[in-house]
Amino acid sequence: MSVTTIPSPAPRKVNRIGLDAAAYRGSKTTLCAGCGHNAITERLIEAFYELGIEPYRVAKLSGIGCSSKTPAYFLGSASGFNAVHGRMPSIATGAVLANRTLITVGVSGDGDTASIGIGQFVHLMRRNLPVIYIIEDNGCYGLTKGQFSATADLGSKLKTGVINDLPPIDTCALAIELGATYVARSFSGDKKQLLPLIEGAVAHNGTAMLDVISPCVTFNDHDGSTKSYSYVKDHEAPLEDVSFVPFFEDITVDYEPGTAKEVALYDGSRLVLRKLPEGYDPTDKVQALRVLNEAQEKGEVVTGLLYANSQRPTFIDLLNLVDEPLCQLPESRVRPPRSVLDEVMEELR
Repeated sequence: MSVTTIPSPAPRKVNRIGLDAAAYRGSKTTLCAGCGHNAITERLIEAFYELGIEPYRVAKLSGIGCSSKTPAYFLGSASGFNAVHGRMPSIATGAVLANRTLITVGVSGDGDTASIGIGQFVHLMRRNLPVIYIIEDNGCYGLTKGQFSATADLGSKLKTGVINDLPPIDTCALAIELGATYVARSFSGDKKQLLPLIEGAVAHNGTAMLDVISPCVTFNDHDGSTKSYSYVKDHEAPLEDVSFVPFFEDITVDYEPGTAKEVALYDGSRLVLRKLPEGYDPTDKVQALRVLNEAQEKGEVVTGLLYANSQRPTFIDLLNLVDEPLCQLPESRVRPPRSVLDEVMEELR
């Protein structure tokens, strides 16, 4: 009599808090096949899985546009809010002030950020609000037939042959100038670079702004586009190789002294930057702006961690708020008693 041995199922791969990767996924994407935004979604899933963050601790916010659909595709059990076009920063500000224990991720597009939402973007950057702000940047309005956005490069061409004759807004330069404390640029097709930059943004305490070039395969992935897969691959100029060492791992990084730079983050994690250009210091604001200007003049797409400052106070610090999340305070602590209101009214008589 023969005995059939049934193999044991392979052990389920889980992260440090016992969750598998499926717990970090969301709905099935409805974006075009090959859209760079989907690659960014995968990196977000991977980052939160590797860091072992409970999905319920995350708030996902967005505005309007193709990019603003993507929060539906990751961390399905996290809280989410799809705001009015260009107004996501206001919602993010309210959410963070109400409950600072949440990790807030805002996903926007180049149109949502650099056109209708530019005023909101400006004030979010200057406040240094603890939020991860990701721009999925394709240089066009992918939801309304591919017109140029405000980040489209001078001289770039639409599929219709129209040439862009307006200079672009560089959101990284703007963010650095205004006061964001973690600013990076990457390419959706560069998994090796993008993943540690996202993980570093999660560990940072302050405004972490990532501009991710994310080609639109329908309207802006052709010859003449400066946001296409082929153009970015041919013109990318990485500042450094980036490695992320989370606070819960004591890893000895293999590099010779003087060949790399460590950037310490708020929670004890580290970004290790290798192959830096001679003399480049990501904590030097003026140097970061100069690098961006020089790259634009050369027609290059400079990527990597451009600027980091872990010393500047956040908006939470500047407001001198109480330690508890505002959403948990009882009415007795957030509403003046009747006697105070009567006193105010009496003074106005």
